[in-house]
Amino acid sequence: MDKTVFENRREKLRSVMKERDIPALLINSAANRFYLSGFELHDPQCNESAGWLVVTAEGRDFLLTDPRYDDAAKRVWEEKDIFIYSGRKFEALKEFFNGNGITTLFIDHKDVSVFEHEKLRELCQLKPFSGLVDELRIIKDEKEIELMKKSCALNHKVYEQIQPSLVPGKTEREIAWEIEQLFRNGGASELSFSTIVGVGPNAALPHAIPGDTKLEEGQLVLIDMGCRLDDYCSDQTRTFWIGDKPSDRFLEVRQQVMDAQQAAIDTLRPGLPIAHAYHIAKGHFEKLGVDKYFTHSLGHGIGLETHEPPSVSPVANGELKPGMVITVEPGLYYPDWGGIRWEYMVLITEDGCEIF
Repeated sequence: MDKTVFENRREKLRSVMKERDIPALLINSAANRFYLSGFELHDPQCNESAGWLVVTAEGRDFLLTDPRYDDAAKRVWEEKDIFIYSGRKFEALKEFFNGNGITTLFIDHKDVSVFEHEKLRELCQLKPFSGLVDELRIIKDEKEIELMKKSCALNHKVYEQIQPSLVPGKTEREIAWEIEQLFRNGGASELSFSTIVGVGPNAALPHAIPGDTKLEEGQLVLIDMGCRLDDYCSDQTRTFWIGDKPSDRFLEVRQQVMDAQQAAIDTLRPGLPIAHAYHIAKGHFEKLGVDKYFTHSLGHGIGLETHEPPSVSPVANGELKPGMVITVEPGLYYPDWGGIRWEYMVLITEDGCEIF
């Protein structure tokens, strides 16, 4: 994306900061950092950071990183506003805060470790904030929607390509590996999450880990998969039957799930309480007497991350708004038999919704 896209996003954030009297804001979530800067969508390890942003209300923003990312930072950021720290990170940050007059820093506690918090509060006054960047990211612009449609289209293509491989004798692990290869060959930079493949009773585990269980004639297989294409994620689930004659139980449960999904999708529109969509699907299962086998939320937001706000759950706050992209993925899970889940990515439009 052009640098102006990221600059405009920071200006929107800055307007909110001024309204809420926030002089300086620390951004250390990888996805939020990338959303506002175009710098490093991923951290190198779960216990390492590629860098932080400090966004100020007065208009000067800083990218803080270590020498490994010096050149990468210069490709997206003005060199005068890049601060390179070394192994003694917090000693260096003291110099940065003092030199730029930052005495109060707002931080999101869910993104800052206890260690970081203890070190930072020695340097300046810390104050909490939550969700400012999420409030921007939750509404996708036209370019983001275009990229997400392409990512979802590749997902559809890979489902078509993998179906001939769903034959007796293949293991869950082998199917997962084939799926990853198909995504990579289709242009994806990576999976958006580890592929879920569950055969038979393993499909009753909503987040089953592919193993050495083999596909067998007369069993179901649940596949939940997604990719990252041009930085944006896809996420869909389908459940297939191995063999030519699906059992009556498979057809019945699949129809129950798909009817619950459709009932929820039919209600999606701007202004709808987010939790209402969940209750529509749950209510459908309640009428059938199978609601205890629906064990998770109805869906989640998706974008730069596979799971991001809003959560489409019974305790969700807020209303649906145009530009939100959510998943709708009801499922029924029977430990002695298996599970069926069916998932679509759905855009909230000005007057309803659109299934990708």
